[in-house]
Amino acid sequence: VYLHFLYNIDIYMQNNMTKKELRIAIRTKKRELGAEELKRMSANAAALIEQDNDYINSKIIMVYHPLWDEVDVTGIYEKAFAAGKRVILPTVKGDDIIPVEITPNTKWVKGDFDIMEPVAEPYQGTFDTIIVPGVAFDREGNRLGRGKGYYDRFLPNHEQAIRIGICFEFQLVDNIPAEPFDYKMNHLIVVK
Repeated sequence: VYLHFLYNIDIYMQNNMTKKELRIAIRTKKRELGAEELKRMSANAAALIEQDNDYINSKIIMVYHPLWDEVDVTGIYEKAFAAGKRVILPTVKGDDIIPVEITPNTKWVKGDFDIMEPVAEPYQGTFDTIIVPGVAFDREGNRLGRGKGYYDRFLPNHEQAIRIGICFEFQLVDNIPAEPFDYKMNHLIVVK
């Protein structure tokens, strides 16, 4: 696992916290910072993704449409289109992620969890790279999600894809208790 940093990293969490404690601590930190500050901190996210060698070499990327408290990666959509890449986003149906391909003309509607989702047909192909959000990551590439298991169920079906975790620096922690079903990220992009 290698880390792609915008700035130096200060480890925020201690290595003896449970998953539940980590989720609470990160959620508290995000609320302290607020949506506006998190959006400001996300300003360079697309530029960091564009510099990533795996992204550069990818023809088909899966990225996400962020919740208010996730790194805002929406700036990469247009950059990817301009670079001739196909862009796939996850939508949530029941307990599953259903990938769909977007274009510059895609229509959007509010989906589960008040996430804006593209109106498009399910994408059945493979991905070169999947950019994955998370509540927290550790230096070994372990990921802590929100606890619903969407990516835990989705990633095993796409093992050929490079998995890039993306997070704010305060989401990089000493250690995440990993389970056998957890999928490590190949590397991380950390924004400040």
